[in-house]
Order: sequence, then C-alpha cells, then structure tokens
Amino acid sequence: MLNIALPKGRLGEKVYELFEKAGYECESIRENNRRLTFENPEKGIRYFWVKPSDVSIYVERGAADIGVCGKDILLEYEPDVYELLDLKMGKCRMAVAAPKGFRDNTAATLKVATKFSNIAAKHYAKKSRDIDIIHLNGSIELAPILGLSDVIVDIVETGKTLIENGLEPIEDIVPISARLIANKAHYGFKTDKINEIKNSLEKILENK
Repeated sequence: MLNIALPKGRLGEKVYELFEKAGYECESIRENNRRLTFENPEKGIRYFWVKPSDVSIYVERGAADIGVCGKDILLEYEPDVYELLDLKMGKCRMAVAAPKGFRDNTAATLKVATKFSNIAAKHYAKKSRDIDIIHLNGSIELAPILGLSDVIVDIVETGKTLIENGLEPIEDIVPISARLIANKAHYGFKTDKINEIKNSLEKILENK
C-alpha cells in the first residue's frame, strides 16, 4: 500500500479529484462518513485526511509515503522531504501588508505580526532590516489596527479581507500553491510507484 496524506477541506477535495482523474480513485472517500482512512487494494493506495499543516509531518516521519501541502508550509517549517510537483492549486501569495498610507521608518525596528515567523525573518534578513517578530496564530489583520505591529506577513488570496480592515499588500514575498511531496527514504524503495503517480498527475495538469 502507498500511503497518501491529503489536506482536509476544499483544497483536499480538489486534490483528490485530480488523483481520481489520474486513475487513482477510491470510492469510499466519496461516502458521507467520518472515516479518516480510505483504501483501494486494487490500486494499492490508501488515502487519509489530515490537518493541512500536518501533512508534511506525516510525510517527513514516514507515516505517509507522499502527500500534498502548501508551499507556505514547506517554506515555514522546512521539512526534510522531496518536493516533486507543483499541482497549481490553491494559488495565492505570501505578502507584506500594512495600513493604507504606511511609510516605513527605517530608523526604528519594524514590528511584524505573522503566523509565518521563519518566512518573515528570512525575507527581512535579505533586506538587512531590523525587525521584531510578533508570532500570532489568528486574526493577523487586527495587529496593525490595534497598534501591536506596523505590518503583517500573511497569505493573500484576493486581498478582500485586507481591504475590509483598512490594509493593503505592499510587497509580495513568494507565490504559494499546493505541492506533491514525498518521504525521502520511502521514495528510495517505492520510486517506480511514486513516479508513476507523479507522472500521471503531471499529464492531467498539462492537459488542463
């Protein structure tokens, strides 16, 4: 059995549809139930749903052979996995956002609120900008409104939430999308099966 970790939610459902089109269907996954694992013995695959931010952990630790997670997770946590393919789904971007009319006072330490501390730190290190990272787990947009931070670093899809809170993107850091990843050790002895899936997915993406 090849174990495949899929992210729960809308993205995971779209990803499964891609696997299905590529010939790796599993009928039980479509049933209305609370199960987390689904098998197709004929295809030799087992899917399981996990929290999106946990996919890379399951793959890195070998509980899953392959999985799908966002590029943001790979950049933030730097798991020791192979990144095999950009699935071109869940497209958005990591960006710096600030209140409208913001001007950076480079003489002072820049206060940055974010869930993505590693990404933010690396971004500003390249600019040699002195920053104070404020790690938050939710409602990042609130930080500059209440004066907790000067700017935020967060995922931006449409920018609507930012606009509604009086913020605007001022700098893009990196494009984000869903990526197919593999456990390094398992890839070594399941190379053919994993590459077969990767190539099948690639063909579907090319014909879209």
